[in-house]
Amino acid sequence: MKSENFFIKKANQRKLNRFQENSSLSFACGASAFMGAACVALSYDMKTKALNPVSLGVAGLFLAEALLALLLWSAFKSQVLKKGDVSRGLRLAGSLLVATIVNGNIFCALAGLSLVKKKKNLEYQVGSYMLLVEILIIIVSYLNVFKDYVCDSFFLGMGVLAVVIVIHAVSLPLVAAHVHGNRADKSMMALAVVLIATTVTGNLFSLLLGLMLLRKCCTKDDYVSIAWIDVVKRLFRSQMAVLGAFIIVFLLTISICANLTFDYGIAIDNNYSLILREPSLAYPFGTDDYGRCVFTRVVFGARISLTVGIISTAISIVVGIILGAFAGFYSGTTDNVIMRILDVFMAIPGLLLPIAIIAAFGTNTANITFALGVGAIPSYARTIRASVLTLQDAEFVEAARACGARDKIIIFRHILPNSMAPLIIRATLGIGAGVTAVSSLSYLGLGIAPQIPEWGNILKAGSAYLETNAYMAIFPGFAIVVLVLAFNFLGDGLRDALDPKLK
Repeated sequence: MKSENFFIKKANQRKLNRFQENSSLSFACGASAFMGAACVALSYDMKTKALNPVSLGVAGLFLAEALLALLLWSAFKSQVLKKGDVSRGLRLAGSLLVATIVNGNIFCALAGLSLVKKKKNLEYQVGSYMLLVEILIIIVSYLNVFKDYVCDSFFLGMGVLAVVIVIHAVSLPLVAAHVHGNRADKSMMALAVVLIATTVTGNLFSLLLGLMLLRKCCTKDDYVSIAWIDVVKRLFRSQMAVLGAFIIVFLLTISICANLTFDYGIAIDNNYSLILREPSLAYPFGTDDYGRCVFTRVVFGARISLTVGIISTAISIVVGIILGAFAGFYSGTTDNVIMRILDVFMAIPGLLLPIAIIAAFGTNTANITFALGVGAIPSYARTIRASVLTLQDAEFVEAARACGARDKIIIFRHILPNSMAPLIIRATLGIGAGVTAVSSLSYLGLGIAPQIPEWGNILKAGSAYLETNAYMAIFPGFAIVVLVLAFNFLGDGLRDALDPKLK
């Protein structure tokens, strides 16, 4: 009897797993409940020993949305197990979850978009994330209207965002109707160009969708596999990886759009009449000991963290590729000289090398970026060297040699393109490490200048008020953790997507 029940449960689970909505709804339910519990924990004010009613209200909203997701998930499972499909009424009810994006619940909003549409292609999924990023950006930017004044370009920025949202909303049904398999109607080419143009806001999902449409518009055979689109398709099977990509794109977009919708002066100018204000609609993360808006400082701090993380990783990759490729390809004396020099760099502990470089050349963003880039070169060089050593005796390399190809051609046209998978994965993790490193240096007083909004600086200022105004340290610390986790999730997803054994 027990074995029969076990097999019935396994069969039911396999039936549910055929629907993407099952995992989306379950994840939305759990994530919303967690957010509600976190808001309850944050509602306790250690200074007044009382509960913050605003935080409790937000917690109640998240918990109500978790309950809604749970009810829809239960109804979904019941219909799938009994009828093998989902009714139209239940799919329309998914629009209730889409509406939760208003209070920033991206988990329920994504589950709602997944439930509303019955037949979903990859382009529809990418477009859903693209649209939600812009909606969340305009909601976050709208919070500035509660302040005493907004920046001069605020309404221009909100207008641009509104136009972009309309374009992205219109593109969703179009890509769902006119993209079939690996082909797209020629009419989609114009939409692809428009979507790529909207990438100026920083929304990389619009760039990805535009490139996918262009590629499929040029494909004549539906049975021809497009390698990089197949990688994207496998990546989107992992909810955690796509969630990581969503967070990264959101922070990149808000850091770019903040130039139009946020006032930089509120982040750096002292305002002693607003010292240590509690979180509110006008100041969602409260104010610090100089009266500066912590929320605005966190938003502008994302720009510095992402810039330093990305550029320092790019420096490490470029130099690491060159050194690792030549070391692995030529071996012998060349390999020994290059690797022994890199061993010296690797022998220097953690942040000591960046600290030494900063001490020698001064503290500014450019020097910190260069220092972190130099410190990470050995790890990338070793990664490339290992791949080159594996591939240098491959048949396609021998064929290139037989055709008279020069060494540089063999390295950069034949070996390196086949060695990029581990490098891409390593790079995503490296950016997260770079963000942590620059925040650590700033926290120690060796990084970005204290008055400049950077997450490490904000965290350092808030650490002195942990017992009375804990929000000053909680929010920037949470931002660092979330961004690093996002890159780690994305790196794990890329590892699985690029692994030929998991295709």
